[in-house]
Amino acid sequence: MSLLHPLFTVVLFLSLTSGILAQSASPRVETAEPDAGKAGAVITINGENLEKSNVSEIFLTDGKNDLKAVVTEQAAKLIKFKIPEKAAAGRYSVMLLTAGKEPKYLEQPVKITVE
Repeated sequence: MSLLHPLFTVVLFLSLTSGILAQSASPRVETAEPDAGKAGAVITINGENLEKSNVSEIFLTDGKNDLKAVVTEQAAKLIKFKIPEKAAAGRYSVMLLTAGKEPKYLEQPVKITVE
């Protein structure tokens, strides 16, 4: 009986740790290339945890208006999208909508200028 208790503790610790690590895989955008373009231009954002299982949609936001972008390619470290046709000239933040049971909007520190 004394051997089961330490083993149970280790199993419990590992299961809790894996649950915490799974929740910490939040998507994050680090760069945009190019960082400016006209409506319809393709922009590539680079970062971490950007795959479809973590990011369901991408938007450009000016703080008042959120414009949904069309994703043309998506992988773990990059997303390629088109600047929405309705985007007026100005500076926009990249915003992600997370995937999963409780989706969240995450505004990123990366900016894009629409010409």
